[in-house]
Amino acid sequence: MAYVSPADFVTKMIDAGESKVFMSTRDTLIRAYMAGAILALAASFAVTINVQTGQPLAGAVLFPVGFCLLYLMGFDLLTGVFTLTPLALLDKRPGVTIGGVLRNWGLVFIGNFAGAMTVALMMAVVFTFGFTTAPNAVGQAIGHIGEGRTVGYAAHGAGGMLTLFIRGILCNWMVSTGVVAAMMSTSVPGKVIGMWMPIMLFFYMGFEHSIVNMFLFPSGLLLGGNFSIGDYLVWNEIPTVIGNLVGGITFVGLTLYATHARTAAKREPGAAKPKLVAAE
Repeated sequence: MAYVSPADFVTKMIDAGESKVFMSTRDTLIRAYMAGAILALAASFAVTINVQTGQPLAGAVLFPVGFCLLYLMGFDLLTGVFTLTPLALLDKRPGVTIGGVLRNWGLVFIGNFAGAMTVALMMAVVFTFGFTTAPNAVGQAIGHIGEGRTVGYAAHGAGGMLTLFIRGILCNWMVSTGVVAAMMSTSVPGKVIGMWMPIMLFFYMGFEHSIVNMFLFPSGLLLGGNFSIGDYLVWNEIPTVIGNLVGGITFVGLTLYATHARTAAKREPGAAKPKLVAAE
């Protein structure tokens, strides 16, 4: 599990961001689609564990399997590109523009949403035997999650919106830390261990992840959750996306870039110390 120094893995972050900006539309969409689908399956897996065991910690401990799989296969989540692609722009990599970064974000959003929706439809069929019966216990739990994390926030007004936004920030602080942690090792076990810890933390703490929510909330609507598409967009998805963007860039991308890629000048040894003047 060879460790990669911060200066080196931050260079990898910038290189990865540059690569994603110039990736073809086809490859960007395919990789984003698969990432959204795999993460949605992991979310369904975690909720199933929670319902069957009654132990939310068990679901949180095992949820990161999806994140690790999609990362190791080179697929892309919106939360990850929020953190990586701006670094290539900040580093003034040739040809990287704001338009290129926004194009990448838009394509990844579309791909993630399509992948998550595909799994939402599939799992809705599974939970209802092809919509011939009422949702099973897991399906009902997903519906209740959708209610609590849309109209549940709306019931608190501005305070609810602020809480949702902060949870989005905290989520991508941890998720992007997981993306970066995978770059800290050159071995598969090292990458998996690095990713597992922050992903487990965000899931157990109930932070808001825009891609996980692309599965949970459309699933909730399909399974009879008592909230609307408007509730989902206004009281979850849009503020969560903005929070994820702020959290990934601010607490992971910019901080690592500032202190490891653009390190401030070191203090000179033996620099003159301020003299103390005795009071008269």
